[in-house]
Amino acid sequence: MKDKVSIHWFRQDLRLNDNPSLNYLSNKSSSVVCVYIYDNINCDRELGSASKIWLHHSLDSLNSDLNGKLIILKGDPLEEIDKLRNFFDIQEITWNRCYEPWSIKRDAKIKEYFKDIFPVKSFNGLLLWEPWNILKDNGTPYKVFTPYYKRGCLANTSPAKPQTYVPNFLNHNFKDTRPDSLGLLTGKIWEKKIHANWEISELSGLNLMKSFFSSKLNNYAEGRNFPSKKNVSRLSPYIHWGQLSVNTLWNEAEKLESKGNDINLEIFKSELAWREFAYYLLYHCPKLSKENLQTKFDKFPWKKNTDFFNSWIKGKTGYPIIDAGMRELYQTGYMHNRVRMIVGSFLVKNLLIDWRDGENWFWDCLFDASPASNPASWQWVSGTGTDSAPYFRIFNPITQGKKFDPKGEYIKKFVPELKNLPDKYIFSPWETPDEIQKKVNVFLGKDYPAPLVDIKESRESALLAFTSIKQTN
Repeated sequence: MKDKVSIHWFRQDLRLNDNPSLNYLSNKSSSVVCVYIYDNINCDRELGSASKIWLHHSLDSLNSDLNGKLIILKGDPLEEIDKLRNFFDIQEITWNRCYEPWSIKRDAKIKEYFKDIFPVKSFNGLLLWEPWNILKDNGTPYKVFTPYYKRGCLANTSPAKPQTYVPNFLNHNFKDTRPDSLGLLTGKIWEKKIHANWEISELSGLNLMKSFFSSKLNNYAEGRNFPSKKNVSRLSPYIHWGQLSVNTLWNEAEKLESKGNDINLEIFKSELAWREFAYYLLYHCPKLSKENLQTKFDKFPWKKNTDFFNSWIKGKTGYPIIDAGMRELYQTGYMHNRVRMIVGSFLVKNLLIDWRDGENWFWDCLFDASPASNPASWQWVSGTGTDSAPYFRIFNPITQGKKFDPKGEYIKKFVPELKNLPDKYIFSPWETPDEIQKKVNVFLGKDYPAPLVDIKESRESALLAFTSIKQTN
């Protein structure tokens, strides 16, 4: 006789705490079976290499939290769920919503298929505000962040309070499935090195949150701009994969805020709202990762320069703050947000390389490679988005390095070949006199590359390219 069960389908909610779908099932009389389905059929984009590493270890941890009873499958979820009916008497299936266009289409198909067989319900376990609920007075979506956040979100219903109700998980004997069955890891040394920088689990995310609010939050408003300081949360991968509920974060911030107005908390909450805005854009602009939101950039004369691009991704541009950021990305699966803006601006405005090429590289290398935040951020820095930094705002990597890494600590950590250079030359090493190069045994052009492009000349080329598309409109 088949066990009567309710199914919870894990997706971007790899946690047991404050999981709306699990909370709902906790009130059901039937036992709960949890399943994760790696959907490589319906997706319009394969997970990046770093994302696969994070997912593998997340599922391993989640399976441990569930005492080895997480069912891990691969394929079309509709077909895989249908197969589960051969083993269980399914009473109901629930999940927390995802917002990629392909996921919305797939989920609608699944709901329609099973609607006359058993109830299917979905919940918001990923966002603070549903994107269809935040609209201007005329019923159209916002295009600018500030009014979206202040007039739309903050004036709307407050985010849900985090709740945790643990359902009765069935001690089933379904086939033993483990993350290894998904083939997410390839055995490369890089996978072990990049994983070594992180503890990947729901508990680690919660502990990191507590550490951030208890100590790192101090001076967050200002300190978050300096990559060598310990003021950033580094929570983005845990939020992206749903190991940490954004409602939990918002609620913790509000509890602290109630003790006194704090600019650090205000800025932190606005950063959470930027993530919301990215998903909002994705929902209302489904081709966010593929098409310029400002169509005038469709005529922009991007360059295809493989040598320049390879130098950028390898952190060998000759500009230390750029190279430090790109090496941090490849070595840790993460990059400081201020540095993300600097390296992005350099690619699209100094090298004139299409933002989509940069977005693809970040997609492959970032642990927090969100289908919303990644392209939204690239469209912002490239000036092609709805609410973007103007194209003519070009970050100078020399002055940005001096301003946000004044002692060169970040640069020296990730570009160690420059660690013995006098501070005077750390931001523009090509100016180092020959006698000093000899003294510190660092030879420019040999141990560290000469600048890929001239900053002044490349800036002028970027402005000229921008002028050309303004004249065609």
